[in-house]
Amino acid sequence: LSSSIPGISRPQCLFLDHRYPLTNYTFGTKEPLYEKDSSVAARFQRMREEFDKIGMRRTVEGVLIVHEHRLPHVLLLQLGTTFFKLPGGELNPGEDEVEGLKRLMTEILGRQDGVLQDWVIDDCIGNWWRPNFEPPQYPYIPAHITKPKEHKKLFLVQLQEKALFAVPKNYKLVAAPLFELYDNAPGYGPIISSLPQLLSRYGKLHIFSSI
Repeated sequence: LSSSIPGISRPQCLFLDHRYPLTNYTFGTKEPLYEKDSSVAARFQRMREEFDKIGMRRTVEGVLIVHEHRLPHVLLLQLGTTFFKLPGGELNPGEDEVEGLKRLMTEILGRQDGVLQDWVIDDCIGNWWRPNFEPPQYPYIPAHITKPKEHKKLFLVQLQEKALFAVPKNYKLVAAPLFELYDNAPGYGPIISSLPQLLSRYGKLHIFSSI
């Protein structure tokens, strides 16, 4: 497709390929996986201490899409009754983003039978910044901030047609439909609730069934 304005090209619509039914995947359990910090206050204290030593924290998270009843769903980790998050975490100093996300995905959801998980990392679909040692994060760097404290990147993760995941016992892995996430920051937070908009750049979500 091309724009009607001379010299201006209209970008091609992107598609999400090879997203498979939730029933294709098997979910086992493994030992609990605990957060590094015992409280929110402890998390920001550690962030402050590390910022003085190594600078801005770099975080990566994976967006895994499956479908159920031909509706796209995002796989989320649920802790307790009200806290949801994407799988991922902190990168080590100097660690490559893609390799770091593969490491984190294996630590969180990797199977326990010695079979290596083949994580295929696709596009980066979002960037979020934490300007201060406080909970708020934004999809931009506020104008008055010269040294943000954390940079979080969201990546699409391409799942195999069939796979086995091992979920830490203290978490549940839930599939949340996009329509439930949309505009639902009170339930899922600003980042997860923005996923429908971030994924809309792909146009219609193409869903493939193995049946």
